[in-house]
Amino acid sequence: MTRASHTHKTEGGRFVVQAETPGSGPLEGQVLVVYLDLDKEVSSATTKDDWRQHWKEIALDDCALCLGSGRDAIKGNKANPCGGCYGLGKVRMDGGTPEDRWQLADVAMRIIQRQRTELQRLATLDANPAVQALLKRQQNEAIGEQEQQWRAGPGRGHGGRRHTGD
Repeated sequence: MTRASHTHKTEGGRFVVQAETPGSGPLEGQVLVVYLDLDKEVSSATTKDDWRQHWKEIALDDCALCLGSGRDAIKGNKANPCGGCYGLGKVRMDGGTPEDRWQLADVAMRIIQRQRTELQRLATLDANPAVQALLKRQQNEAIGEQEQQWRAGPGRGHGGRRHTGD
């Protein structure tokens, strides 16, 4: 059986990339990704930009049942945790289901360590003065755009005039 290499970010499913090929005709200049849907056994193609935006790679330690979502994929009940990974979305590094609480704790510690590393990386980025200046500028631009939309919009009073409370 072929192991899925990707899943759709919102719809789920199991997919394998078969090839990448240059587009022709109206798609000339674009790269097409040809993939196999393992659930429907159908080959399809999409642009590489669409592929990057809507599909995600399945890591080796992602649960094979829920594909890393942590939700019950067998019965389709998203409120219940997956039985293969106990709702974590990750399994042992060899791909096996954790068999006891210590193996489950090891999986959870790997997840926690990844989150700590990512938080540290984001904190380092946030501490950069250039990033702070960029965020402040974007916030000011957003406030200005909202004010312009409000001023250009229709008023609420008689004849479309705004009531300012004066």
